[in-house]
Amino acid sequence: MTNKITDLLKAIQISDFSATPKYKQLASAITDAVKNEVLEKDDMLPSINELSVYLDISRDTVEKAYKLLKNTEIIASIPGKGYYIATTNIKRREKIAILLNKLSAHKKIVYDSFAKQLEDDATLDLFVYNSDISYLRTLLGNLTKTYDYYVLFPHFKEGRDQAPEIINKYIPNKKLVLLGKYLEDLEGDFAAVYENYEKDIYGALKEALPSLSKYHSLHLIFPDRSDYPKAIIKGFYKFAQQYAFHHSLISELEDEHIEVGTCFINLAEDDLVRLLDKIIQKDLKIGEDVGVISYNETPLKKFILNGITTISTDFAKMGEMAAELIKSRTKQHVEVPFYLKKRPSI
Repeated sequence: MTNKITDLLKAIQISDFSATPKYKQLASAITDAVKNEVLEKDDMLPSINELSVYLDISRDTVEKAYKLLKNTEIIASIPGKGYYIATTNIKRREKIAILLNKLSAHKKIVYDSFAKQLEDDATLDLFVYNSDISYLRTLLGNLTKTYDYYVLFPHFKEGRDQAPEIINKYIPNKKLVLLGKYLEDLEGDFAAVYENYEKDIYGALKEALPSLSKYHSLHLIFPDRSDYPKAIIKGFYKFAQQYAFHHSLISELEDEHIEVGTCFINLAEDDLVRLLDKIIQKDLKIGEDVGVISYNETPLKKFILNGITTISTDFAKMGEMAAELIKSRTKQHVEVPFYLKKRPSI
């Protein structure tokens, strides 16, 4: 085994924590080895079988990585001899770790928009920490790569007060981009694209007031032990009290009695399904007898039951704005737009 191959193998780090496919991690590691001059033009690469054994990954993973690198013309192959480095003229790409609290339809919109804006300027590694502060700590402590940027959705079911200390410990502030939620106690100069949850829900409900006036009660469905920001509750209470609606917070829908003249605001997608099922079972008319407003716009909601009204940030815009902060290397704190999409459900 040549010294170059030994150095290459040391440079390749495949993370089991990453949601990025292993073949993409491998392709990215080989590309970095070229950029860092570990490998030079015309250097031979290990065979698919050799690399599979060395790294303890499947042949299919190595084969897909080599195919990806061939498609981008970074490597080429000679029948009977193997794969070699075809060029060292590779544009430097930012290495970005994206840390999602959970997978969801709207997080996918953010990710797709973010990736599209950066196009060939960055390689993205995706991690999901399930809104668990302890798991986030473990994940950050076990990252096998150093990244140029860490894009983080900081939503936690418990232990929110520990988040600033953990983030400050593991992520250099100049490399941090917060998405979705702003954390007041973070140190240093970092970038953020955030929602103003209290102001946003208040403003959206105020815009919907002409349609809401036919209802006497507003109920916010806010699940226990959820990662939704408590500021949503503050904005909801402020609106309901100012405009004299009977109002309440519901943590569990199962035993909730559906009454005519009530409008429900739901946060979780699962609760939306349960709510619509209960309303339909009572043979009540959505948008007349009972109102429904769902948090977070997704493409499907405009088709459900002639359209579900949503109050939502612009997730595509959030991804675009985050990418722009990285491209411009600025550390601004930018509030993302929030909209009411009024449909027949109210």
